[in-house]
Amino acid sequence: MLLIVGRIGKPHGIRGEVTVEVRTDEPEARFAPGVVLRTTPGAVAPEPGAYRVPAELTVEAARWHQGRLLVAFEGVLDRDVAEALRGTLIGVDSADVAPPEDPEEWNDHQLVGLAVVTPAGERLGEVARIDHAPASDLLVLRRPEGRTALIPFVKAIVPEVDVAGGRVVVELPGGLLDL
Repeated sequence: MLLIVGRIGKPHGIRGEVTVEVRTDEPEARFAPGVVLRTTPGAVAPEPGAYRVPAELTVEAARWHQGRLLVAFEGVLDRDVAEALRGTLIGVDSADVAPPEDPEEWNDHQLVGLAVVTPAGERLGEVARIDHAPASDLLVLRRPEGRTALIPFVKAIVPEVDVAGGRVVVELPGGLLDL
């Protein structure tokens, strides 16, 4: 599974650097020199003779500038090529991401697809994704009838996460799924 770690933004300067909208908790590790990032296929085929975004980009250098991450990729040497990368999503393979050391911490991709059940074993749906909100993370529950519900990912409501068993146990306050 490809885990998106950033989205390439506008060029910065004339030497091929680009801004990157960071979508990872570990930008220093994900954008370290030498790291190879995979790109997503473009939605629109390039014009004949236009620069084609490669399947992989290797980080040459990265630095923070006025709160933005600037990245130089190998082979991207000028502003025109940098502009052609704009909007490209970049990521890493989930198999290359080490699990967290803390047993009470999980990477998002480990939770997606897990069954969500009550303590009595009643299946409520499955984890569709994790939303990272300011107050707490939210499990986005995909219900069997197709609706979604948000469940605060806090110990009082989610007392058990069993990745090996493929389930998340939730103790929901009354009416939470009716919102």
